[in-house]
Order: sequence, then C-alpha cells, then structure tokens
Amino acid sequence: MADLWAEKRERAVRGVEPLAVRMRPRTLEEFAGQRHVLAPGKLLWRMLQAERAGAGVGGGGGQGGALTSIILHGPPGTGKTTLAELIARHTNRHFERENASSVGVARIREIGDLARQRLQNDGRRTVLFLDEIHRFSRAQQDALLADVERGVVTLIGATTENPLFAVNSALVSRSTLFRLEPLSEDEIVGVLRRAIADAERGYGRLDVRVDDEALRVWAVKCDGDARRALTALEVAVLSAPAPAAPGAPIVISRRDAEDSIQQKAAAYDHAGDGHYDAASAMIKSVRGSDPDAAVYWIAVMLEAGEDVRFIARRLAILASEDIGNADPRGIMVAAACWELVERVGMPEARIILAQCATYLALAPKSNAAYNAINEAIDDVREGRTVPVPLHIKDGNVRKAAEKSVGGERGESYAYAHTEGVRTGERGVGVVGTQDYLGVAKNYYRPTEFGAERLLKERLEEVKRLRGTGKNSEKQREQRTAGGE
Repeated sequence: MADLWAEKRERAVRGVEPLAVRMRPRTLEEFAGQRHVLAPGKLLWRMLQAERAGAGVGGGGGQGGALTSIILHGPPGTGKTTLAELIARHTNRHFERENASSVGVARIREIGDLARQRLQNDGRRTVLFLDEIHRFSRAQQDALLADVERGVVTLIGATTENPLFAVNSALVSRSTLFRLEPLSEDEIVGVLRRAIADAERGYGRLDVRVDDEALRVWAVKCDGDARRALTALEVAVLSAPAPAAPGAPIVISRRDAEDSIQQKAAAYDHAGDGHYDAASAMIKSVRGSDPDAAVYWIAVMLEAGEDVRFIARRLAILASEDIGNADPRGIMVAAACWELVERVGMPEARIILAQCATYLALAPKSNAAYNAINEAIDDVREGRTVPVPLHIKDGNVRKAAEKSVGGERGESYAYAHTEGVRTGERGVGVVGTQDYLGVAKNYYRPTEFGAERLLKERLEEVKRLRGTGKNSEKQREQRTAGGE
C-alpha cells in the first residue's frame, strides 16, 4: 500500500536542510573545483568514462570495471562526500554511506551480503563510502577486504589525514589515492553566485543582492571550504534586517559578510599534514632567502596555536644545516632565539622568531657541514671501519702496542703547539705532514659563500702546508692501495 504521507514528510525534512546541504552538486558537471583529477583527460575522469562506457548507462557493472576502490583525502569542505555520491550516481551503483569510527563488523558483513544479492539479482554493483577511513580497525578491514578484492563492493574512503601514514596499509595498497585541494577564490565565488541565483535550492526566489566585495570576503576567509562559505551566506541572508518596504531587496554588504563568517580559522592539523606542511614551507623559504615568505608561514603556525618551541627548534636545525659556517653567527642567533622564546613566551615570542627567521633568510647559505657529517656516517655504516692511527691513539694504548711482541711501530705523535709547527700566510699553524685519519678522504668542502670562503682559503693553505694538496692526495691513495 502506498504511503500517502511520504512526500509530505520528505518535504518537511528538506525544509530544514542548511543551504550547504541543499546546494550539493547533483551531477559531476556541477561539481566545483578539483580539475586536476576531474578535467577531461585526468585520471579520475578517464576511470569514470571507461566505467560508464563499459557498463552501459543503464547497466549494472558487467564484467570487472575501470573504477577501482579509491581514497579521497584533503582538507574539510573540498567535496569528498559529495564526490563519492556523484561517482556512485554517475556509474549507476547503489550507494551506502558509513563512518569508519562507528560502523561495526556485523554491519560491514551485512553490506557485503546485500551487495552480493544486488549483484546476483539485477547486476547492480555497490559503492561503500567510508568517512574517516583512517579510523578503520583491523577487524573491520578483515570483514570487508574479501568483498573489495572480488569486486562485490567498491570502496570509497575519505579522510583529512595523509593516507600513506594514517590509513591501514592493506586498504591503501588496494586503492587509488586522490588528493582534493581547497577551492580557489574564483571557484568559491562561483559556488556562491549559483546559490544566490538557484530558485529551487538557493535564494533565487528572493531578491538577494550581494556586493562583489562581500563575495570576495567569503571567498578569502573560508580558506577554500565551500561549505563554510555557503554557511556564511546563509547566516547573512537569514540575519538581514527585514526590508523597509514590501518587495525591497535584501542587500548584503562587505561588513555583513565579515560579520557572518567572523574570524577565519587557520586550516591547520597539529598532528598531520598541516603541521608538517607549514614547517616545511617556513624552512624552504628561509633556505631560499625569502624573509617575507618565512615570516608569513611563521604567522600561519602561530595563529593556528603552534608551539613556539617547535618553531625555534626548526630554526636552530636550519641554522646549522643550511647556513653553517657561511655565517657562524646564524647558529648563535638561533640558539638565543630558542632560549628567549622559552623565557618570554607568547605574544612577544613572535618578534624573536621573526628576527631570527629574517636574519637566517638573508644570511649566506652553505650545507657543507651537513654534507660532511652525512658522508662520514655513510662511510662508517657501509665501509670497513678505519682503525685509529697508532700515533694518535691514547697514550697508554700506544705504549702497550709498542711493547707487545710484534707490536706496531709507527711515527710518534707531534704535539701541535710545540713540535715542528709551520705557519702559513693566514696564521694557520700546521704540524708537518701528520696524518689524523689514515685514508684519503675529503668530507668537508667549504663553499665560496660568506665566511666559509675564508675557511676554504684556510683549508687550502692547511693542505699545502701539510703536503696534502691534490698531488699529495693521489700519492697517499697510491701508498694505501700498495699496502704501505
């Protein structure tokens, strides 16, 4: 028997839906943004076209399918849930939606059983959309994987985390990953204009007039989150004063827009990509000698509530890794910054961080010390450990070795301050040709930048005085190869 009141109840539910829900795209053509995966010729577009062509618009799936299980990841408001629904609709598949944090194993098995029956009865395949897929447990995965591998269920997962780190590796290995990006300002403005003009789902039946400046405020402050922009539009319209006269328009100004969206919240995940992306951006900006970008990314982290000690620590590492001896004061500035931000705290610590970052950004750069220790560690790990030359061993060890039967007899240690010191033009004191390693290695290669240029000149003089220039190095390699 037909339910005579079903339509009325459905209208009642639709009547309380927020604007952001009502304006969800109904087709892929309406979907805003994500052209890097949905534009003609891009991977997801090709998968959907091939799937539809192979299955037939009215068919259920046929043999196999171009649409594999996929994981959509990216910031909130980029359309992950909506895109999953559109994919199911575009491929004429049944759509099931669950949250990975709350769906039980019994429900997963039920979805698999129903999907199998649906496939057997009318050939229609099933899409299971799992929101927050990074919360999926091992037991839930075990209950689902068999149906996913057989193609009975096509899994579409969504997460704001980096799936390579947060999602179960078994699911990642069976899925194609698509990152959804925040919408651009122009794309947000387009979404808002459609909502204002849409008579069925938006405000097309009302005479709503929104300033271009107001649209731009929402587009900027929503940080690419279409849902947040639509919510701000809805707040502005619903809170607007009643028109002075019947039929007068509802006018939304820039100030109305600012009031409706309030303070912009930084799009920042303290445990995930946002945390590491902002820190990486700051480091690369300083390394690339851009003080403006460096202080901007520091501002992003501070506004998001990042620990100032974390920022200071990253600057200290950077001062040694990327500046090093090109400006030895850089590490001193970073050390002072770290100590002061611990003592002072926010909000004044922001000034100290800015001073340190701008100094380091404009300092000459060198990663010679960083390369030197990394190459030496690689040699220690991968090669045979070089024995300490006898003449620089501990005094007691050296004496015991010399007195032992067949003991080693080598050159004696030359004390650098008293024995045979040779002084170069730059005041560098060198003890003859004393060898401190025993093999020909050149780990530290100073650059021509900043103070390191002087160190390079000193190193070249040291090698000349010790007789370890290019020719001498070749001779030592030949002696080592000959067993001398």
